Amino acid sequence: MSSFRINIILFGILLISIISCKTVKNEDTTESPKRPNIVFMMADDHAYQAISAYSDKLIKTPNIDRIASEGMLFTNASVTNSICAPSRATILTGKHTHINGKIDNLHPFDTTNVTFPQILQKAGYQTAMFGKLHFGNNPKGFDEFKILPGQGRYYNPKFHTNKGDTTITGYVTDIITDLTIDWLDNRRQKNKPFLLMYLHKAPHRSWLPAERHYKEFTKKEFPLPETLFDDYKNRGVAAKTAEMNILDHMLISYDNKITKETVDELDIKERRFIDRTKRMTPKQKASWDAVYGPIDREFAKNYPTMNDSTLMVWKYQRYMQDYLGTIAAVDENVGRVLDYLKENDLDENTIVVYTSDQGFYLGEHGWFDKRFMYDESFKTPLLIKWPNKITPGTTEDEMVQNLDFAQTFLEIAGVEAPEDMQGKSLVPLLKGEKEKWDREAVYYHYYEYPGEHAVKRHYGIATKDYKLIHFYYDRDYWELYDRKKDKQELNNVYNDPEYQDVVKELKTKLIELRKKYKDSRELDNYYIQLYENKRRKG
Repeated sequence: MSSFRINIILFGILLISIISCKTVKNEDTTESPKRPNIVFMMADDHAYQAISAYSDKLIKTPNIDRIASEGMLFTNASVTNSICAPSRATILTGKHTHINGKIDNLHPFDTTNVTFPQILQKAGYQTAMFGKLHFGNNPKGFDEFKILPGQGRYYNPKFHTNKGDTTITGYVTDIITDLTIDWLDNRRQKNKPFLLMYLHKAPHRSWLPAERHYKEFTKKEFPLPETLFDDYKNRGVAAKTAEMNILDHMLISYDNKITKETVDELDIKERRFIDRTKRMTPKQKASWDAVYGPIDREFAKNYPTMNDSTLMVWKYQRYMQDYLGTIAAVDENVGRVLDYLKENDLDENTIVVYTSDQGFYLGEHGWFDKRFMYDESFKTPLLIKWPNKITPGTTEDEMVQNLDFAQTFLEIAGVEAPEDMQGKSLVPLLKGEKEKWDREAVYYHYYEYPGEHAVKRHYGIATKDYKLIHFYYDRDYWELYDRKKDKQELNNVYNDPEYQDVVKELKTKLIELRKKYKDSRELDNYYIQLYENKRRKG
C-alpha cells in the first residue's frame, strides 16, 4: 500500500474521530440540564395562619398561594429554635444552633461557619441577598448584598451594602423588592445560575403597614381565636409566666400605635416608647396621622370604661389590623417577583421557596411573639415550586425543618454537602419519591432565658402524633401533648397513666436525637454559663 493511500486512510480516521467527538460534545451540551436558579423568599415572623393557602380566616394572600398551587405546601414544617437570628443561622449553615453557636439573638454569629451561599458561590453560582439578615453587616458568600442593620425600619430604611451604607426613601417591603428586581434586571449574569435571597422585614414587630394598606386594614375586624382567653391551667409554669400576653404585655404605644401624649394623659404605665413615625417624611407623617389620629382619640375616649376583656379584644384587633396590613404588602411584592421571573422566561428553571424564620402567635393562648415549642411558634410556613419536578398543588405532611434547606439547595445545584451539615435534603419529597424519606421525629431547643418575653429554656422531640418537651434551668419538668387529639395543645398528659408507654418511647428517641445532633447536658450547662457571664458583664 502506498504511503499516499495510508495518509488518506489516516486522515479519514482522524476526520471521523473529530466529527464523532464534536457530536458527542454537542449531544452532552444539549442533554446536560442547566443548573436551576434558586430564589429563597423569607418573611420575618410570618405565621402560617396568615397565609390563605393554610387558612383564609384572617387574610387572602393570592400571590404567596401561587407558589403552593404551582408547587408543594408543607403542613409539618418546623424550626429548630424559634427566634429570629438563630433560625437564620440554622438556615445558612444547615446546623442546629448549639453547633453553629448562634443560640440566641444576643451572642454574635461565628463567622468561621461555612454557609451554603459560600459553597454555591464557589461552585459557580452568582449570589445576592436583599432585605433582612438580622445579624452581621458583611455576609459571606454574596457577590452583592443590601441588608437592613439589625431589625431595620419600615419607613425610609437604611441599608448596609458592599459599597457602604445608604438610606432609601419609601416603604421597606417595596424597597427590598425594588432592589431585588433591579439586580435581576441589571446585574444578573445570564450565563450563570443564581442564588437570590429575598428577605422581608415584615411582619416583624412593631407592624407598620404601608399607607395603601393601613387605610383599609384599620377598618377591619377579625375573628377571635378560640384560646384568646387561655388560663394555662393544664400546663406547666412556663406557659403561665411567659411575658407575651396581649392584655398584659403588648404595649399600647409601641405596639398599638397610641401616642405618648395619650398614654401619659391616661396614666398608662409603659416600659417602652419609640416613635417610629420620626423616620417618616412630612407627607408620610400627615397620611399616618390622618388614619391613626382618630384611632388615638377614640381610644382616649373609651379607655376609662374598658375592662380587661374589652381591652384585650381591642388590643387584639389593633394587633391584627397592623400585622396583617404588613403582610398585604409582602404578598403584593412576592407577586411582583413571581411575575418578573415569568415575564423574563426564568420561572421554568427556577426553584422558588417561601417561608418564615419561624411561626408566630396571632392571639392563640392570648399570646403574640414565638419562642415556645407549641405549634403556632414551632411550625413555620413552607411553600416550594419547582417546575417539571414538583407536581403542582401537592400537599406534604412529612416532618421537615429549616435545618434541611442548605442540603436541599446544594443537591439541587449538584454540589456535595459538607459531612457536618445536620439536615436532610428535601429533594426526594419534592420529586414525589416519598419512599426515600425516613424521618419520624424532629428536635427543638430554645435558649434565650432569662430574656425578652421570659420563655423558659426547653428542648424536645416532635412526631406527627406527639410532642415531648423538657423545661430546664430554673425549673425541671416535662410536658407531653397528643397532637392528634389535642390540636390546640391545652392538656399536658405527661403524668397521665394512659400515656406512660408513649413517654418512655419518646424519651428514648429524644436521647437518640440529642446524641445524633451532638447536643448534651454538658452543652446545656456551657450555654447557661456563657449566658450568665454575658449578663453579668452587661
